[in-house]
Amino acid sequence: MDRQKRNLWSGVTMTAVRGRIAALAGVVALIATVLTGTAAGTAAAAPHAAKPRGQWSCSGAPVPSGYVITAYDRTGCKGAGSWYQEPVQDGIWTCSGSPIVPGYVITDYDRSGCNGIGQWRHKLAKDRTWTCSGSPIPPGYVTTGFNRSYCQGIGAWYHELVRDGIWTCPGSPIPPGYRSTTYRANGCDGQGAWYTERI
Repeated sequence: MDRQKRNLWSGVTMTAVRGRIAALAGVVALIATVLTGTAAGTAAAAPHAAKPRGQWSCSGAPVPSGYVITAYDRTGCKGAGSWYQEPVQDGIWTCSGSPIVPGYVITDYDRSGCNGIGQWRHKLAKDRTWTCSGSPIPPGYVTTGFNRSYCQGIGAWYHELVRDGIWTCPGSPIPPGYRSTTYRANGCDGQGAWYTERI
């Protein structure tokens, strides 16, 4: 092969090698783009990943104010059990034993939820709401009805904002500025009821 053909062949070979190197560099840049979420060679920051809403903690760890327990892992913390804590929100399901954040009531119950220990649905308090037995009664509310079958058979109480002339169930709070007067034995689904009026 003469010198001119050798130089030509060498140039073609080097061009092919350079092309393969450039292609390989392009593939590496593409992979880097996919993995980091940024365009290669730019200073653009990767989009913020969604932050976890809560965290796991071992049994017995304090629950921060405004947080509830939403999951349970029996095998967590080397067999001691672990709980998932996250900020409360309207309609969230929480495990039995979770704190109830002020301003919330319990409106439903699932015996099999939360890995078998049971779970409760937390809702923001509002006028005319059925709540499960054991739910807190927020300030300014009274109980005016009872249903034995609600909340999977544990019973539920009807919450209403207090007003003059309302009939309230036994054990209902009497908000400041009101008093109970007349009693009716068949009120509140047979529990009895008291006539509540403004002082």
